[in-house]
Amino acid sequence: MQIVFLSGGSGKRLWPLSNDARSKQFLPLLETEDGKMESMVQRVVRQTQQAHIQADITFATNATQRDSIINQLGESVSIVAEPERRDTFPAIALAVSYLHFAKHCPDDEVVVVMPSDPYTEVGYFETINKMAVAVEQNVAELVLMGITPTYPSEKYGYVVPVAPSVGFPLKGQPNGETKMVSRFTEKPTVDVAKDLLKEGALWNGGVFAFRVGYMMDIVRKYMQAASFEETLQRYGEFKKISFDYEVAENAKSVAVVPYTGKWKDLGTWNTLTEELHHTSIGNVLMGQDNENTHVINELEVPVFCNGLKNVVVACSPDGILVCSKDKTESLKKDVANLSLRPMYEERRWGTYKVLSDVAYEDGSRSLTKSITLKPGKNISYQIHHHRDEVWTVVDGEGLFVLDGEKRKVGRGDVLVIRKEQFHAIRAISELTFIEVQTGCPLIEEDIERFEYDWK
Repeated sequence: MQIVFLSGGSGKRLWPLSNDARSKQFLPLLETEDGKMESMVQRVVRQTQQAHIQADITFATNATQRDSIINQLGESVSIVAEPERRDTFPAIALAVSYLHFAKHCPDDEVVVVMPSDPYTEVGYFETINKMAVAVEQNVAELVLMGITPTYPSEKYGYVVPVAPSVGFPLKGQPNGETKMVSRFTEKPTVDVAKDLLKEGALWNGGVFAFRVGYMMDIVRKYMQAASFEETLQRYGEFKKISFDYEVAENAKSVAVVPYTGKWKDLGTWNTLTEELHHTSIGNVLMGQDNENTHVINELEVPVFCNGLKNVVVACSPDGILVCSKDKTESLKKDVANLSLRPMYEERRWGTYKVLSDVAYEDGSRSLTKSITLKPGKNISYQIHHHRDEVWTVVDGEGLFVLDGEKRKVGRGDVLVIRKEQFHAIRAISELTFIEVQTGCPLIEEDIERFEYDWK
């Protein structure tokens, strides 16, 4: 079995911690049983492994999230990055093409596609196994997970079974059954949702199971590619549409496996804070008179809160949020016009945080970052055409290369890099340095990368 995790999206529903470069699923805000902090992505992969699901994992994502996935899950994870954002159908088509061409998966192998950020429990993964069994036993060509609704919601799509009271038992799964699907209804009004619940409708959980060959037949309707590389190059030929609309609603044979356990979308501060184990994270001092208030502080400066009721406070290099929890649903729209560049990013080699970004009267600029490299990781061998840089090592040890000459550096060393000079740095231990860029323009595109042999 193959599992494809969909890791897309970006934006500001959890601003200021989430932004266009740092999606909600990468925020390390959830606490494990041993007290460590993890992200939604790390949690769902851990749960998949703990559930003993025998499957290879591939992430279908976009180019901006590739480094975050590698940084949080390691280099061994398979990643398929779409060259442009085109919704869930083309992303899944590209991922299955990768399984077919690059991983040489046979046509009858089962694929389960699921979100990378559900907040759920072990029964969810047991349901995934039931879905795979349903496909293997040819119950239907396409099998969905249906979440048992807890209220008539406008936020979710609905799956309406043919006969809610009748299920088809699965061999080897005494507690597993599938229901054939009659129709779909996408995000109805509350009144319509109430009627759907009376029909036994389930929320569409965004989890799909099918065989590789089933999806490849759909891919071939768009292109007759001979390789994954060709599919990638012709990616724009796929229709920009959701998988639900393009595949699920047009499928001739669709079944749904109900899931009745805990399932939550931690997409707003209101829902996320309900699952936090502590009322404060980071450099925070809470007074005695707060009620249902949560504070997350990623800054070094302290935050003190007192006398607050039903409030979320979040501080990051991108900004500071102080908001009533019942107003967080509209946050994405409220902060849409805040056009600051992302001030914190994860890369495959570590992380960086912008400390200042200043424009001067003569048109020149300065940009100051704190950069941390993981042990054994390096920044690529590169040159800049429009800026000079000064690096000051503040912690750790590494190897610094300037125009081909390599030397060991450590705390207190100051490294000056002029325009057109080739340079790179590799961490021996965890390495932190302050980078000051000066020039114009100061843009990420002012990087030309080259190969370098660190041996």
